[in-house]
Amino acid sequence: MLSSQRRRMSRLRSGLGRLPPITITEETVQPESAPQPFDSVHRAATVKRETRETKVTLELDLDGSGRATVATGLGFFDHMLELLAAQGLFDLTIEAQGDLHTGGHHTVEDVGICLGSALSEAVGDKRGITRYGSMLLPMDEALVMVALDLSGRPYFAYDGGPVGENIAGFSAGLVAEFFRSVANNARLTLHVRVLSGGDAHHTIEAVFKGVGRALRQAVSLDPRAQGIPSTKGVL
Repeated sequence: MLSSQRRRMSRLRSGLGRLPPITITEETVQPESAPQPFDSVHRAATVKRETRETKVTLELDLDGSGRATVATGLGFFDHMLELLAAQGLFDLTIEAQGDLHTGGHHTVEDVGICLGSALSEAVGDKRGITRYGSMLLPMDEALVMVALDLSGRPYFAYDGGPVGENIAGFSAGLVAEFFRSVANNARLTLHVRVLSGGDAHHTIEAVFKGVGRALRQAVSLDPRAQGIPSTKGVL
């Protein structure tokens, strides 16, 4: 009797020895908390605007390299737009025809409308972007502070910039008109303050470069961000 029980126990032990080993795994990172790659969306837009006063075609690529081809009929304005694109690292193509015999106001304003509209379209629902951008930019004796928010709420404040000067046919007062049009149509909050001025060319150049740098920050994709950068869930 005792020997038969021992034989059964021996067979049971030998059978257990042939079972496959048990593997225990532990999930330490929840799938929804792991960083997810951004979709490879091409953030670009083309805007056309034609009125009795102007005809503008504008192409914007937020993920470009800073290349610009600009022809507005206002040489100084073209140069400033090239600087804006170079500092923002977005590609920009603008062809504008306007009633320059009456001044540059209509052309500058409508280019601003098109740029703001293209920016709004290219950035989309703002998912994954940094949203805010700022820059303190010197240009020799000029010093300009720029702060912006892709908030969905248009607001523009401009303080201390030159107004009465004329540079190669471009009225310095048109700087504010241009950026007001951009802010209204891109639906962004934009503050520009000239902290130290002097030469009007240097001051305006610092403004355009500063806005370009701040935009570059704001539209940049944040690899840690998940969704739209607002507790409301929409911008």
